[in-house]
Amino acid sequence: MARNIVISGGGTGIGLAAARRFAADGDRVLLLGRRREVLEKAGVDGALTYAADLAEPDEVRQVALFVEETLGTVDVLVHGAGGTGQLEPQPDSDDPLDRVAYEWSVNFRLNTLTAALLTEALTDRLARPGGRVLFVGSIAAYRGSGSGAYGGAKAALHPYAHDLARRLGPEGVTVNVVAPGYVEDTEFFGGAMDEERRERLVAQTLNGRAATPGDVAATLHWLASPGAGHVTSQIVQVNGGAERGH
Repeated sequence: MARNIVISGGGTGIGLAAARRFAADGDRVLLLGRRREVLEKAGVDGALTYAADLAEPDEVRQVALFVEETLGTVDVLVHGAGGTGQLEPQPDSDDPLDRVAYEWSVNFRLNTLTAALLTEALTDRLARPGGRVLFVGSIAAYRGSGSGAYGGAKAALHPYAHDLARRLGPEGVTVNVVAPGYVEDTEFFGGAMDEERRERLVAQTLNGRAATPGDVAATLHWLASPGAGHVTSQIVQVNGGAERGH
């Protein structure tokens, strides 16, 4: 039986790979993101699209209304939206504290607030029993992210997921986080990455390779399956062991 799948950040990278994986099962997929043109070019068979800024409560309310009218029930909610703010307008100020305030604010907005607002807006629509809520976190929540802002924003998803799992567990809904490391073929790192940095990131893995969006999508797909019905409130590492360090 086809399920209804809602995926934020569904136009590129991990979100797009997940969308294709679910669509291949015959599931009905709704792709969410801010860039309408990117969503429309995603090329996921039969997918619905809706463009919205998920950090804006009013726009999230409209998403919830659209979901109610088109899908009704949400079987799987995947939070793939996020990033470090490279695509955001940069602040005019060069003052160091202004830069810190900007970086922490934009990372929280992109990675934490979007996930919390969309989840709360769609909680009543989740299938009971059998609903799944899946967050795309990051290895940065364990190992840092340079400034700490991105890692901190992703780490904030952990207690939220645990609290949500506790709240929704009695109704048959599971909640989990996946924590990718370096994933190639995404927009996360902006332009081309220099080879030295790429080699350093790959060297941190225990299996000697970068992840692909498909690696993470496969784990999300499994967590949404009946076989993972007793897995909840977990942070699942999908980073080739890089989280363990060397």
